[in-house]
Amino acid sequence: MEKKPFVTLEKLEEIAGRYPTPFHLYDERGIRENAARLREAFAWNPGFREYFAVKATPNPFILKILRECGCGTDCSSMTELMLSDACGFAGHEIMFSSNETPPEEFRFAADLGAIINLDDITHIPCLEETLGYIPETISCRYNPGGVFAMSNGVMDNPGDAKYGMTTAQIFTAFRTLKEKGAKRFGIHAFLASNTVTNEYYPTLAKILFELAVNLQRETGAKVAFINLSGGVGVAYRPDQQPNDIFAIGEGVRKVYEEVLVPAGMGDVAIYTELGRFMLAPYGCLVTRAIHEKHTYKEYIGVDACAVNLMRPAMYGAYHHITVMGKENAPCDHKYDVVGSLCENNDKFAIDRMLPEIAMGDLLVIHDTGAHGFSMGYNYNGKLRSSEILLREDGSFEMIRRAETPADYFATFDFCDVMGKYLG
Repeated sequence: MEKKPFVTLEKLEEIAGRYPTPFHLYDERGIRENAARLREAFAWNPGFREYFAVKATPNPFILKILRECGCGTDCSSMTELMLSDACGFAGHEIMFSSNETPPEEFRFAADLGAIINLDDITHIPCLEETLGYIPETISCRYNPGGVFAMSNGVMDNPGDAKYGMTTAQIFTAFRTLKEKGAKRFGIHAFLASNTVTNEYYPTLAKILFELAVNLQRETGAKVAFINLSGGVGVAYRPDQQPNDIFAIGEGVRKVYEEVLVPAGMGDVAIYTELGRFMLAPYGCLVTRAIHEKHTYKEYIGVDACAVNLMRPAMYGAYHHITVMGKENAPCDHKYDVVGSLCENNDKFAIDRMLPEIAMGDLLVIHDTGAHGFSMGYNYNGKLRSSEILLREDGSFEMIRRAETPADYFATFDFCDVMGKYLG
């Protein structure tokens, strides 16, 4: 399968003429169309809502687009809660799913009226002590342990994951929370973060639906919603078949009717928490070839590096690369495409067959719309790049400026030492 950029070379040159490379570019049309497909795939469930994982792409322009598309947000920190609030999300449009949570973050989430999703049974006394009460609507994260059948190499053994409660703990948690005043309960699970199979979500759904039936029957707690969380992945490699969200939605509907409806639980709302599926294919990292090196291997040096996209360095993750203007040229040159960090894992591609690359060529690194910019950092004194939004009408605007040295030095308590550079 061929992977094509969502932007032309001419448009990229126009953007790069105003905003220097590297930059992350997002496709508004693609984001909106994908959100509409997700809504349609789960339209059979009246209470359905997508809670976009803010950690994937924490940009207010993106969040506002998703809010217009009917999404909520899933937050894991104080600042993500603040960002959601500032973008107009309110009350139960926000879910707070964190772990090892500072008490003040529970307080802030409660003040916003967010749904709190407890990661551990020991968080119950912490939450009650912090708030002085237990919210009437509460959710618990579940970890079944063992090895989940459809793993992806990133999180393939739930028993080794730090997230969620055991089966015994979640039953105890529901009983305890009910005794303390909770009235509406949710279940959340996170088992795998990128699966390219239409069977994963229905399989996970059946596990959670059966758990929900047993929990409601044995504890008397009213299960109001089930959050299937993330896990619906994207096809990073051109030879992978993308997920069919309509097949996935239909698969979940079948197990819903098989498990929940006969148990008298046909009113349970289905939630999702899809960061990668929602955004990854609709963002790319645009960078320019600036050096070539001929030693034991052939290297192409670009002006982006792992601080702009750390997934290849951190996970060995594959991101497809298009040399713009050479889409139809033969891929007859083997390159390592590398950045400038003083780390040997700063490589976007290793032994990748690509068209011959000339200095100045623009390269599009695909599928960086989620966990791309957001995982950036400042190692080697590198500065985070800008983010650009390609509007539906073909116009574009900067939605986050590039960092400057002044930003990098601003947190020093002895800024006067850097006065020469701060102006």
